[in-house]
Amino acid sequence: MNSRTEHIPLLQRLGIDKPIIQAPMAGVSTPALAAAVSNAGGLGSLGVGAMNAEGARKVIRETRALTDKPFNINVFCHEPAVLDEPTEREWLNWLKPHFDRFGVAPPTTLGEIYTSFKRDEAMVKVFLEEKPPIVSFHFGLPSPQVISSLKAAGIRLLASATNVDEATQLADAGVDAIVAQGIEAGGHRGMFDRQAFDDGLGTFALTRLLVRSVDLPVIAAGGIMDGAGIAAALALGAQAAQLGTAFVACPETSIDDGYRRAILSDAARHTILTSAISGRPARSMVNRFTELGRSVGAPKTPDYPVTYDAGKALHAAAKAQGEFGYGAQWAGQAASLARHLPAAELMAQLEAEFDECVKGLQRFGA
Repeated sequence: MNSRTEHIPLLQRLGIDKPIIQAPMAGVSTPALAAAVSNAGGLGSLGVGAMNAEGARKVIRETRALTDKPFNINVFCHEPAVLDEPTEREWLNWLKPHFDRFGVAPPTTLGEIYTSFKRDEAMVKVFLEEKPPIVSFHFGLPSPQVISSLKAAGIRLLASATNVDEATQLADAGVDAIVAQGIEAGGHRGMFDRQAFDDGLGTFALTRLLVRSVDLPVIAAGGIMDGAGIAAALALGAQAAQLGTAFVACPETSIDDGYRRAILSDAARHTILTSAISGRPARSMVNRFTELGRSVGAPKTPDYPVTYDAGKALHAAAKAQGEFGYGAQWAGQAASLARHLPAAELMAQLEAEFDECVKGLQRFGA
């Protein structure tokens, strides 16, 4: 892979050898996973959007203890939630029979369990003190002042986009590269405005549009599970590929046994976008919670991440009795191609598949 990719500008800018970025995956990625990917020449990532500032400081330091290579820290830049007691009460009433099934009362109130990076001054302070090599944004951007401060500290910036308009905003803001998040991707859609119309662009279509429309390196993300997918992304003009679901089954992740069993079973053949778990569209394996969200008569979900407060409580109640089907089992399309390999072995396998794909194309004169 190195002989074919060593001249890619983005890799030099990020200080990595291989065009493989492990997606941040809040609640799934760990310092061990990120370090293993970075040590193998890719870019390991950690999602800290669900952590407070000191939690983020802890995992940054833990990752640094495991690797001297660059790694990426990801935060959520969603608009802060608007609390709406009637909507929240209706949603809890809707969920009550499912809590009753496990002998647990639903929460009496719901709250905003994650602080948006847009208003998390403590997290900004930690980044400026700890100076992680790379910071990435999901759901939008922080203020121009924060972006300037991070760049002045020598931190490279990445951000996700789901359409050309969002990518243009990212380019104008001065980020270093854009993650083109296709509709196939597991986890939360990175749309800046969850109320806006979603074009639902696929990874390859979006990658090609951004390569032609925005003068920044593009990272393809969504549904890429093997070396052939990485080669295809680069053939379309991406300078790297971001893989998330491909790494979920690695032993270094923090997922529970139910999630791991599901992604390594036939359940991984079926994924769906749902807002029922968190309040924002996110791609999950089909499970009891996603089916609940599709039920006839399901009420409006509260704002993100307020809905997640209820979702996590129901998952905890069910999991305590051995039922894992109410969890956030995020997975992209083609999740059934996931492999239960240590991250370093998976990186080697991805590189071998990439090389074999390129050789095959050369034999056919492509």
